[in-house]
Amino acid sequence: MFIKICGTTSEEDALFAVSMGADAVGFIFAPSKRQVSVEVVSEIIKRLPPEVMTVGVFKDESKEIVARVVNSIGLGGAQLHGHESPEDTIWIAERVNFVIKAFPAGHSEVKNFSHYGADVLLLDAPEPGSGKVFDWSLAEDVQDPSRLLLSGGLTPENVAGGIMEVKPWGVDVTTGVEATPGKKDPLKIREFILTARKADAETFRNEPPSGDLYDWQRDARGI
Repeated sequence: MFIKICGTTSEEDALFAVSMGADAVGFIFAPSKRQVSVEVVSEIIKRLPPEVMTVGVFKDESKEIVARVVNSIGLGGAQLHGHESPEDTIWIAERVNFVIKAFPAGHSEVKNFSHYGADVLLLDAPEPGSGKVFDWSLAEDVQDPSRLLLSGGLTPENVAGGIMEVKPWGVDVTTGVEATPGKKDPLKIREFILTARKADAETFRNEPPSGDLYDWQRDARGI
């Protein structure tokens, strides 16, 4: 189970998430209450273990800027959370080691994810950052669950249910582990990660995955 703690704004929160077992830490460069500067993120990632995936989150940014920011400061990957075209996403994926393409649940392009050339599909609520859970039955539109990153309103209280119902490759959380926007709650992070690991073990012990899960560490060069 790949676990990403997103919307991170401080070194303290990033290091704590990693210490609790998070596989990835996300930093939002798009306009948001959790937006951080490239300079701040550059300093934070210098202090994180090399095996941790660091992801920059962009929304409708030019493909050239996405590739330049990710590669210039040494991020592990990019998350595209806007209306990026298949062509632009492919262009970025050819220059960035690891690419997550996000879609709101129920979006018509979810079924066309393979056309985007991204490594992972993130399924989010219709209003990203709202903390609202979407109808998980909409995940049935995903053609390849082995590359599905479930997001949208996840919390320590509901993440087990999401894992058991959707059986995703990974989970992504922002608001569900916050004390206030942009500030993480250590207890919520700890509980979220422990609960997700337990639910993953129980789910796939009872029902093994039908195919090979995506190996991000193998495909992300330099990890």
